[in-house]
Amino acid sequence: MRRSLQVTLGSASRLLRCGQSGRCRDCGNPIEWYHRSDQHPVRLHPHELPAAQVPEACRWHVSSGVAHPAGDGSSWCRLPHAVLCPARDTPPPPPELAGLRRSPAVHSRRLIDAGVFTAPPASPPGRTPGPVVCRPARPTVQLLYVRYLAARPVDEIQCVAQTRHRHRCTSPLFTPGTPGGAWTLMPATAESGQLALPADVMAVYDLGRLPYAEQLRWRAQRCPQHAASPTAADLAVAEWEPFDPLRHHEHIHARLPAPALRPGSAHCARQGGGR
Repeated sequence: MRRSLQVTLGSASRLLRCGQSGRCRDCGNPIEWYHRSDQHPVRLHPHELPAAQVPEACRWHVSSGVAHPAGDGSSWCRLPHAVLCPARDTPPPPPELAGLRRSPAVHSRRLIDAGVFTAPPASPPGRTPGPVVCRPARPTVQLLYVRYLAARPVDEIQCVAQTRHRHRCTSPLFTPGTPGGAWTLMPATAESGQLALPADVMAVYDLGRLPYAEQLRWRAQRCPQHAASPTAADLAVAEWEPFDPLRHHEHIHARLPAPALRPGSAHCARQGGGR
């Protein structure tokens, strides 16, 4: 049975950290964010499914707000959204999930036709990739001595606070007049005994030189205005994902976004660089 969750009246946030709802940025379908036991976020299909219709290797369950990649012995299970996402062509889903994947694909097409959702551009097949642009789609950011993988370019990271009109704030974290970080090369380290990384160094947007309060503001993902208003509620989960050099190896860039960057600039002067 589903149990209702309530937010404490004295809480400054209206955000339920357990099962935070959202939409997939690749297909536009609804998802639910949970954290695994290793604190890494995972996107799950918003509905429970009969375990008999889901291959054993694809079954997940949620216990005490934590998602686990296995069944719990019941007749119901959860499913990771990546298996049903119509925007993903590889690896192909198991045959048992072909019918379940059809519904999100139809819903995604309806959103595109209605102009509500715009699918991200895909690279034409067989086309030789050109030079890497100077705005990484998912940059690695270091703050408070921890590296995170951002969900979008540095200058597009949006505030998660609620406005007076009960909408999400549209202000970015990187605003003129506020101190910023600087791109630098850092060692792309991994634990001993693991596979070799594609590069010895990686480009990181370093915020470690900012004052402690500014780093806290970036970590909380709040614009300067809402950082000064601790009573403002959060309408979304902060999109920082702990960076894992092996799981996120495709986002490692071995060169800086541009040959020369001004400290405190989230943009680069021109295109250039590469992996």
